[in-house]
Amino acid sequence: MLLRPISLLDTAAIDLVAERMRATLIEVEGEDAGGAMYTMDWLLDRVRWHLDGRDAEVIVAEDATGRILGHTIYRIESDAGSLSPAPFGLISTTYVVPEARRLGVAHRLLTHAEAWFRERRVQLACTWTSETNSPLIGLYARNGYVEAERGPNQLTQTMMVRLAKPLTEPLPVRPLR
Repeated sequence: MLLRPISLLDTAAIDLVAERMRATLIEVEGEDAGGAMYTMDWLLDRVRWHLDGRDAEVIVAEDATGRILGHTIYRIESDAGSLSPAPFGLISTTYVVPEARRLGVAHRLLTHAEAWFRERRVQLACTWTSETNSPLIGLYARNGYVEAERGPNQLTQTMMVRLAKPLTEPLPVRPLR
């Protein structure tokens, strides 16, 4: 399996990622709510937004024939309104085609995003998902993420969870003398 970033010139991959973003919404939110959340034009613009020079990437996973099995989108964010506005890594979406699930594709995409964050000295990675998205929650839990926050989605009122993981090793505790 090959992981590669896409660019604004890769319109076929952009189209496919946007279609699969919609598929993710439908899987998690259901046909009516997930299908109505965003227009396809909005989803296409959102993929392109991550490719226009921001501190972000869209990565696809391809099999040996070049078929795209999955993707993930991630970026560096900061919460300027918080008490500690340190940058953090946000994985905004991950999708793997059903026939390639449970084969390690999502794990490879996740560890790639984490490595990208570490290269940029980001100390925290997180993602948001529906509390009912058991497969994604399980993947993240197996990779050291814990629930850090929860709250309703502003559009659908679905309960969402934020999963977070520190990307730096804690300093060793030294006994006082």
